[in-house]
Amino acid sequence: MTAAPHRTDPTAGATDVALLRTAVAVARRARAAGNHPFGALLTGPDGAVLLEAENTVTTERDATGHAETNLVRLATARYDADFLRACTLYTSTEPCAMCSGAIYWGNVGRVVYALGEDGLLAMTGADEKNPTMALPCRDVFAAGQRPLAVVGPVDLPEAREVHAGFWD
Repeated sequence: MTAAPHRTDPTAGATDVALLRTAVAVARRARAAGNHPFGALLTGPDGAVLLEAENTVTTERDATGHAETNLVRLATARYDADFLRACTLYTSTEPCAMCSGAIYWGNVGRVVYALGEDGLLAMTGADEKNPTMALPCRDVFAAGQRPLAVVGPVDLPEAREVHAGFWD
């Protein structure tokens, strides 16, 4: 497989990078629990972490149990739409099309991700456990009726390392 180029979105700040590292730690927990190595967290307008969610596809036997979708379910049950528009979702890997739809309809205002979907595809290939779609989250969000800020990819070696050996 050809490796995707490592690159960093120049708009990512030091706080974004630190919070992405936390999302990768959540992904490590998901992997340790027997799930796919993806993790996400939600921060409030002040940057405080409000919620975390792991991928639960395997343990819950739910194809929609992606970290971001699980996080949006938790967030929309606890917070109103106006508040969520001022929040940021941090994720270890670029949201897939399904998760991007959930993020959009969940009214989250900003997304920051580490590993791009193209980088994940370069690592997983045609693995049936991760049928990656070549549909960037920015394209999904751009089809919506409200703006949603996106920062990513952010080149963090640990965002790739959490996948090492998992898809073999």
